[in-house]
Order: sequence, then structure tokens, then C-alpha cells
Amino acid sequence: MPEITLPDGSKRVFDHPVTVAEVAADIGPGLAKATLAGKVNGELVDASTLIDKDVELAIVTDRDDDALELIRHDAAHVMAQAVQELFPGTQVTIGPAIEDGFYYDFAREEPFTPDDLKKIEDRMREIVGRDLPIEREVWDREEAKKIFADLGEHYKVEIIDAIPEGEEVSVYRQGDWFDVCRGPHLPSTGKLPKAFKLMKLAGAYWRGDANNEMLQRIYGTAWRNKKELKAYLHRLEEAEKRDHRKIGKAQDLFHTQEEAPGMVFWHDKGWQIYLTIQDYVRGKLREHGYQEVHTPEIIDRSLWEKSGHWDKFGDMIFTTHSEHRDYAIKPMNCPAHVQIYNRGLRSYRDLPLRLAEFGSCHRNEPSGTLHGIMRVRNFVQDDAHIFCTEDQILSEVSAFIDLLFEVYKDFGFEEVLIKLSTRPEKRVGSDELWDKAEKSLEDALNHKNLDWELQPGEGAFYGPKIEFSLKDCLGRVWQLGTIQLDFSMPERLGAHYIAEDNSKQIPVMLHRAILGSLERFIGILIEHYAGALPVWLSPVQAVVMNITDKQAGYVEEVAEKLKKQGFRVQIDLRNEKIGFKIREHTLQRIPYLLVVGDREMENGAVAVRRRGGEDLGAMPLEEFVTRLQDDLENRA
Repeated sequence: MPEITLPDGSKRVFDHPVTVAEVAADIGPGLAKATLAGKVNGELVDASTLIDKDVELAIVTDRDDDALELIRHDAAHVMAQAVQELFPGTQVTIGPAIEDGFYYDFAREEPFTPDDLKKIEDRMREIVGRDLPIEREVWDREEAKKIFADLGEHYKVEIIDAIPEGEEVSVYRQGDWFDVCRGPHLPSTGKLPKAFKLMKLAGAYWRGDANNEMLQRIYGTAWRNKKELKAYLHRLEEAEKRDHRKIGKAQDLFHTQEEAPGMVFWHDKGWQIYLTIQDYVRGKLREHGYQEVHTPEIIDRSLWEKSGHWDKFGDMIFTTHSEHRDYAIKPMNCPAHVQIYNRGLRSYRDLPLRLAEFGSCHRNEPSGTLHGIMRVRNFVQDDAHIFCTEDQILSEVSAFIDLLFEVYKDFGFEEVLIKLSTRPEKRVGSDELWDKAEKSLEDALNHKNLDWELQPGEGAFYGPKIEFSLKDCLGRVWQLGTIQLDFSMPERLGAHYIAEDNSKQIPVMLHRAILGSLERFIGILIEHYAGALPVWLSPVQAVVMNITDKQAGYVEEVAEKLKKQGFRVQIDLRNEKIGFKIREHTLQRIPYLLVVGDREMENGAVAVRRRGGEDLGAMPLEEFVTRLQDDLENRA
């Protein structure tokens, strides 16, 4: 007699095992019709799942966020069925739900074309219209391998071989089509909303290994209704307009080129943005008691082996060789900061010691993942490491969180998402240390009364971490800041301090960053503001333009006065109509456009326009200076 507890606390008791769908029907016909799946004790399951013991149950409908994962997973299966119906002989491999959509990898000699996507999408709608029941079956392992081998589905045979012995082979069938899958899925193809669209084609190696065969990947997106789909496609259009690579080229900020893949060539204006951000962060670090250091970019391999990075990230480390020694080109800064800490005898009175570095790092990211300045091989982190005692963890993490929120607010980001990532499967250090480290970070978050989400198994190999993500104006989430608690690396690299009782103790090491990679953060800023950066960040804050040659001398005089007060100003004395100049500099997203004619020259004034088109009229130069200073002080 299972007793089922519903989310509102009410209970329903049955004298026989029941499915999730039957419970929904017992509650009411409306819910029965809307049921897509269930959550049994927090685990997402099929609506057909049988419940034979006391559980907590939530019925999942299309109003729930969990529905999106189901919808996207089912869309992938429906797409695979459509492909195999249209293109017999195509092998299906792996097709998961992903953020905002789904994909499936296919093995087919002939390449798919954009026209094929339209045919596949039309067939998907037809399969949805068939309303085929989706049913889970459990197959004998050897029998499953034989069936898929007979069908020529060699990749599915590999997938079955990879399932650990003792685990069942779960197969989902929809009509005559079936696939190996853990599920869960919708009750039928008819439950899949027709709010999906196939987006693009790409290549993908089998199992993500470049030594394996190249497959064809079809990406799609799926949503709960057409309104959500339309909103998503609109966001994509906006994102395309805001692409930092296009804006970077249009505004002459930076470029990348094939001779240095994943490396950024900063132009003058882009470098000005970079330096402004770096100087701002440097000032914040001084205010919060950090010492700025600088460490070598090439360090002997032995240090990375001691720290554990060589075993963990060996494939991503660039190396070089000299005089019979192997060196690593620095992929991160932490082992080098321990070397500075280890110089000299440290006392508990010296702690906390906060070492910060704008460290240039190199990582051998796969070429297919490189993306403008967002994903690069050479980047600079606003990196720092705090060496402290266990008693200081709470105060140091709390102070860092305060600093992080302060910085994000200055850049115009108010919404911060927080996740606590705990021990991964592959890690260093004892469970006792991990217990202590995880509790310390959890206590710090709760001490600040912050909302946070748990991410089991997503910590660094040496310690748990708190991740801080921002939402941009399009609702996209960017993971930026992090603070990681490490009991292991200081011990591995011989760090210690003399405690108050004269005993030798190992310091706790906090790895922390606020912006992460400066390159990536600048890319995010460019897209968030569509190139119209806040005045304090703009590489050119004002442009001074003349109407006729007669005002050329006054234009230069105004620009010189503004430059002497520290403003970033350029002049435009070209023999062009003023309307043309205004349009051109507006497209360059320059915050203030200053126009001078005879009247302004006579009155020691400037006619001021904002880049958004607002005409502020003529004003004395001193009044404009005050306005600009206010913008900078308020980080407008």
C-alpha cells in the first residue's frame, strides 16, 4: 500500500502499485491529460514508472522547468527517427538534451545539407502528429548487441559494451523506431510541442576524440510553446547583432588571425578598454589588502608534477625544451604564488597573505572550441591566492564575496547566480579534508544569507569551489568569478607557517578570481552593451567636430583641454558634412559628440549630443567637463 506525498503535503494511499500517470488521473482528469512525467523523491522519471512504496511525488507538466529537458531529449529522438526514415542506412550515435536545445550525431557517408534540415524538420512534425506511444523496455545485453549489430548500428553496440556489467540495457521505443537510452521520456510523440527548429550542421568526433571517426551533428532547439521559441530566436538575432567579433572589427578594437590561433591582437582602442579594466581592478585590490606580484611564464615541469596539474591537465599544457630540461608554459598561476609564499619563514601573524597577479596563461584549447576573444589559448586572469588559517576562512570568503558584488555592480551587473561545487570523482586529498573544505564554503555562503545552488561533483581536483555567474541583457548566463578552497596544494608544495604555539602548520589556500579571463570579460561587456560601453570604459569618451575649417583651431583647443583633465578624446576635422560625421561616430558608439560652429567658438562652448541621439544643446565647456566627471565618478 504505497503512500504518496504530494508537493502540497497532501497524501494519497493506494492498495496496489500505481504509475505516475495513474496518480495524476486519481487527482483529476485535467492533470492526467497534462502529465508529462514525474519526480519521485526528486528524481525525474517516466509517467509510466511504477510506484510500489512510500515516496514523495511531483507531477511534471509543461508548466515546470523540468519539462524542458524532457522536451529537448524527445526532440532529439524524434529527429533521429526522422533522419533514419528519410536517409536509410544512417547510423545514430549519441543525442542528448543541452542548454537551449539538443543535438544528435550521425554516421553517414553523404553530408547533410541545409535543405535536408527542412526535410527533417517537416518529417519530425509528421512523427509528432502520429502520436506514437513512447515505451521503455529492458533488453538482455547480448540480445541488444545482436539486434543493433544486425541493423548495422555499430556505434550502438559500442555504447552497450560501455554500459557497466550488472546495469540493465534500457531501450525506448516509439512506433517501429527504438534507441538505447536511460530516459526518461514523454508518454508519446504527440506530447512533444511543435515549438522546435533545426538550427545548424557541424562536425563532431565520435566520443569527442580527434583520433576517432568524424560524425555529422545536427543541432536543434525546442521549447514548451511557440511563444518561447519565438523569444529564443529573437534573442539569437540580438546576439548576432551584438557579436563581439563583429563589433570588435567595426570599432577597431582587436583581431585574431590564423598564424596565432586563440591569441588576441589588441588594437589601440581595445587595449585602452583592457588597461582601464586592469587599472580599476588593481585599485580595488589595493583597497582590499592585496599585494600584486608577477611570476615567470615558463617553469620547469617538475613543479607542475608536484602540484598535480601535469597529471590533470597535461594535454592542455604547452611545453618547451631547453638544455635537457622540460618546461611548461604557465597554464595557471597558483603553483608560482606558492613559491613566493615559501620565500622566508611565515608566522601566523603574517596571515592572511593575499597575492594577486594579472598572470598571462596559455592553455592548448582544441581549435574547434576557439571563439573570438571569448575562448582563447592565451589569456590574462585577475587571479589571486589568499593564504590563511582555518579560522580565517569565513572572514576571507565573506570579504571576497563583498568585493565581487561591488565590482560586478560597477560594471552594470546586478543579478548574480551562485553555485557551490563539491568533490569530483578524480581528486587529491582525503575525504576528511574535503568534508572540512565543503562545510567551510557552505558556512560562508549561509553567513552572507545568499541564495545558492549545489553542484555535486563539479569542484576542482584540489578543492570545492563557489562559482559566480552573471546574466546579461539577453538573459544569457556567464560563469565568471570563483573562489576555491584548497587544503592540498600548499602541503604538496611545502608551504607552512609557524602557529601561535610554535608548531608548524599548513596554510589554507584560497584560489579566487572575479572577472576570470580579462579577454573573455571584455567580450561579454561588448555583447552586453552592444559596443556602447559605459562612459568610464569607452576607449573614446568624446569626439570634437567642426562644421567648417574656420573652427579647426578651436576644436584642437577644446580637445587639448579635455585631454589634460584625463579624458579620452579624439578630433574630427575632415572636410565632411557635420551630419555625416555625427552618424559615423554614433555608429562607433562614442558616448559624447561635441559639435562646434561659429557661435560655440565665440562663447567658449560646445554643442553636446549623446550617442543615443539626445541633443543636450550648447553649454560652456566647463559645464560639459562637470557632466563628464560625474559620469566617470558614477561609472555611468
